[in-house]
Amino acid sequence: MAERVHVAFCMDAFGPLNLPRCRRVGTWAAANNAEIACTPTNNSWLNRIEAQFTALRHLALDGTDHASHKEQGGMIRRYLIWRNKHAADDRLRAVVTRANVS
Repeated sequence: MAERVHVAFCMDAFGPLNLPRCRRVGTWAAANNAEIACTPTNNSWLNRIEAQFTALRHLALDGTDHASHKEQGGMIRRYLIWRNKHAADDRLRAVVTRANVS
């Protein structure tokens, strides 16, 4: 017997205009053992992943002017490798904590 997996999606910027789509997606989620959690509009701080993008911007992209998207993609890849190896780094923790609080 196959094991059932529960999947949760955090949807950013929920709004009344999304209701018809949300009903359709909600029906799909109920039938497929998935959960949809919507954050309110203009409250992205509720979405914990936002802080990780703040750290990416602050530590890898601010003050740069890449010649191409390929070069910028390389910088992002190098940051992700560094971030995964240094998840407990004080600079990273400070940026993420500050972004989570604001």
